[in-house]
Amino acid sequence: MAAHDNNLSYVPTWCAGCGNFGILNAWKKAMNSLDLDLEQTVLVAGIGCSSKISQYVNTFRIETLHGRSLPVATGVKLANHNLTVIAEGGDGDGMGLGMGHFVHTARRNLDIAYFIHNNQIYGLTKGQASPASDLGMITKFTPPPLGNMERPINIVKMALSVGATFVARAFVANISQLSDLMAEAIRHPGFAVIDILQPCVSFNHVNTYQWYQQRVMPIEKMHGYDPDDLNKALSLAGLWGEQIPVGLFYREVRPTFNGSLPQLTQEPLAKQKINNIDISKIMKSFC
Repeated sequence: MAAHDNNLSYVPTWCAGCGNFGILNAWKKAMNSLDLDLEQTVLVAGIGCSSKISQYVNTFRIETLHGRSLPVATGVKLANHNLTVIAEGGDGDGMGLGMGHFVHTARRNLDIAYFIHNNQIYGLTKGQASPASDLGMITKFTPPPLGNMERPINIVKMALSVGATFVARAFVANISQLSDLMAEAIRHPGFAVIDILQPCVSFNHVNTYQWYQQRVMPIEKMHGYDPDDLNKALSLAGLWGEQIPVGLFYREVRPTFNGSLPQLTQEPLAKQKINNIDISKIMKSFC
């Protein structure tokens, strides 16, 4: 776990034009607007181009295994529930190996914000189709004439279906909206998910900046929009094609997992003084 250090100066190694630069910009704007205590903020990232963001922000941070950011973030939150915990990763990281963790974190409603950099491709490993790649996408590993034969996962629809209590989508070219949604997600008391549409300029030549700009539209301008209505949110989440809604789909306040555990009303484990532990007695209790 790396502590923040004002003397560190990492230079991003993303490709020129990568959408991750916009996400980093929005991330810093959101942190600044919230005026968070960096000593009490932890960013947990997985593996991939997106997860390198943890090297470029000045908080405590943990870089985990591929797809494992959410269980580690869960452990951090339960060990010290006073911390602000943010998880971050890509569509491949979160919707591939991390899918099971995503489902269980959502249904438990952990007080964690999860930002998914969705470029619909595996970028770090040079351009394979990801779980979010469009049907028919041509890549090195899904060649013509058929292209990608697996139906893509709709991240917003998935988050709504499994119990996330704050669900949004943003387009990285709209930094103002993205930073505002990030700040709202961090403030939200529960599991908050933002699906961030982010072009990969090197390996995804379909879902480009221009492609998105022709399709994204504010969800609040759509007929019947109501962020308190789960069924309406699910209906709007299903739109993908000529229209792609962006903004806040759904928000609900319900008890969080960490807030419901009676032992967490006490001092966080990190602050408790535990002395003279007899491991043998603990082990016998499980026999």
